[in-house]
Amino acid sequence: MNVAIIGNGIAGITAARHVRKLDPDARITVISAETDHFYSRTALMYIYMGDMTYTHTKPYEDWFWEKNKIDLLREFVERVDTGAKQLHFRSGGKLTYDKLLLATGSVPRFAGWPGENVAGVQGFYSMQDLDRMEEGTVGARHAVVVGGGLIGVELAEMLHTREIGVTLLVRSDWYLPAALPEEEGRMVNEHIRARGIDLRLETELAEVLPDEAGRVRAIRTNHGDEIEAQWVGIAIGVAPNIAFLEGSGIETDRGVLVDQHMQTNVPDVFAAGDCAQHRTPPPGRRPIEPLWYAGREHGATAAFGITGQARPYAPDVFFNSAKFFDLEWQVYGDLSPELPEHERTLYWQHPTAEKAIRLNYTAADKGRLVAVNVMGIRYRHDVCAHWIAEQADIETVLQNLGAANFDPEFTPQHEADLVAQYNRQTGRSLALNRKRGWRQRLSVLTGS
Repeated sequence: MNVAIIGNGIAGITAARHVRKLDPDARITVISAETDHFYSRTALMYIYMGDMTYTHTKPYEDWFWEKNKIDLLREFVERVDTGAKQLHFRSGGKLTYDKLLLATGSVPRFAGWPGENVAGVQGFYSMQDLDRMEEGTVGARHAVVVGGGLIGVELAEMLHTREIGVTLLVRSDWYLPAALPEEEGRMVNEHIRARGIDLRLETELAEVLPDEAGRVRAIRTNHGDEIEAQWVGIAIGVAPNIAFLEGSGIETDRGVLVDQHMQTNVPDVFAAGDCAQHRTPPPGRRPIEPLWYAGREHGATAAFGITGQARPYAPDVFFNSAKFFDLEWQVYGDLSPELPEHERTLYWQHPTAEKAIRLNYTAADKGRLVAVNVMGIRYRHDVCAHWIAEQADIETVLQNLGAANFDPEFTPQHEADLVAQYNRQTGRSLALNRKRGWRQRLSVLTGS
């Protein structure tokens, strides 16, 4: 069986590794035009900042691929002929497959602004984008970043480390409103500003202004302000990388449409990672999830389908984490920035430090835990995910909240403050369980 995988990101490589385990005799070819080897995309920013080199971002040694009989091919796929089961490369070559996995990731999204195509304006997703940014920011005094998401704040931090002034445009009145409630979003606002970033809320890009040489010299906002910029980073989101599939017969919407086995409408063709769109998403999940760990699970699920051992995609409790400069963020479960009518929220914020804990729970069913959101505090993944998966009630969670503390022996603990906040809100007199050590409580609560 010849298995072709387009894309050497986390989804494609996870699939390749699992196919090899499930079928020792399969011929596996991974095709990518981006890099020779799989690397950690989330580490691109650290290469620019000088903390890592490209070699440091590769999880596997170069000999790993030959040892595991996984062929790597540096090519750009221009067309997929599903009838003939062939891939057509830009170089003119072809590759015939028996099973195909599309794991082509995303491309930065633009909004059609006047001047967005001038030199010095770009998105940030690939190794080629990093190379363009390296070249484009040489000698830059000031840059503008457009977009209030995770890539936007990463770009701001990257530029800041090279002492390039940064203006960050965010169209809402707090940072990351699609994921963060207002209190946490405003905490991020202040944290970004405290790092010397010119954060402009409720502000959008209206136009990019070029100089005589056709390179960006400034931008104009929707308020009419002109801001000097020798480089502009576009970070308003990404879109599935699927343009090359036109005419292939593979059904697409925003992404490649897949079933619970990551199978497309075309026999023997699968999709995984950022480019895949679930026809029927699992409960609490979105049709497209451009997340590292989701791509990993997609890839594993696709590998079982490719080898004829199909199992449905059944992701764990939703999880995401990030850093806004030095402020850590973790979220577990289905957190709605605007609290639904059927939910209640318990929120505590430190009076002087950048720390906050939020627990959302149902108004009925004894207050079943729905989501955990922490800023500036690190909680244990296994504990939070277990509580949500097992539908633990809020009072049981609060009494044993110390079990979630990631490093209770060396970091300040604030669980008692959250319990006190709950008591003030409800008139209850709940107490934090201190009878057992945190390791014992963890064992009891997770069954480990």
